[in-house]
Amino acid sequence: MSSADGADTAAGPNGGQASADVEEARRVLRAEAAALLSMAETIGAGDSFLKVVRLMQECRGRIIVTGMGKSGHVGRKIASTLSSTGTPALFVHPGEAGHGDLGMIAAHDVILAISNSGGAVELNAIIYYARRFGIPLVAITRDPASRLGKAADACLLLPDVAEACPLNLAPTASTTAALAVGDALAVAVAVGVRVAVLVVVAV
Repeated sequence: MSSADGADTAAGPNGGQASADVEEARRVLRAEAAALLSMAETIGAGDSFLKVVRLMQECRGRIIVTGMGKSGHVGRKIASTLSSTGTPALFVHPGEAGHGDLGMIAAHDVILAISNSGGAVELNAIIYYARRFGIPLVAITRDPASRLGKAADACLLLPDVAEACPLNLAPTASTTAALAVGDALAVAVAVGVRVAVLVVVAV
């Protein structure tokens, strides 16, 4: 498209709206990028991230990922990424857990539960099950004082930032952050395992 064509498009009847749409897209991307940058700065604070990485590397079973709603969609992707990077993982829907699917969780597994608020009541059955049978529970949440946060053996905190949604309702920046920390976990676990294997082979 020539510059003249571009000028004609911008000057057309929808030119103003098109420009506003692009600016809105940029605002959303900047908001989500800010959430990721915030996580990048805080991910190493304390020992929670390293504790979770070690739990997953030493897990003799599978990583059981769970979450409700948008967190569940994020959880499915994290489970897939863990599996594709060499860490066996399975997504268990919290709504089905109380109807028999808790039997999919074994003693040697590690549970990774995702909830921005930490208060999703659908997670209660899995939280209780983890505590009853001593199964390690990892939380990805914004609120460490929530039911999930307090029950967890380790808590990875999401940044307390506004959603990109203009009404601050639809999960956008928070789900992007949760997805990214899942990727960070999967890669860190995989790299650590490979380094350990290389050391053993070298010895």
